[in-house]
Amino acid sequence: MENFRLCATILTTALIVVCGVVCALALPLTPFRYESQAQRNCPTDVIVWLDLRNGIYYSKRQRQYGRGLTGSFVCREEARSNGYRRSLLGLR
Repeated sequence: MENFRLCATILTTALIVVCGVVCALALPLTPFRYESQAQRNCPTDVIVWLDLRNGIYYSKRQRQYGRGLTGSFVCREEARSNGYRRSLLGLR
């Protein structure tokens, strides 16, 4: 009985570690110069403008969308999974 508990504990710990590693992996960030290129890359996702210098992204209805020299178009889920946060400027 004690061997069973030990095996169960080890198995549970291994599953927690493996799931934690798999869940923590980020999607690779694929920046695009044009919005249409990004949309072809991820047709079901929303395209955002990622400001690489500030680490934030803008949605299409925001004024800074598509502006700036240090940004590119990316898929929103890729931006989120890589730690970029959304800008609250211009949102109501």
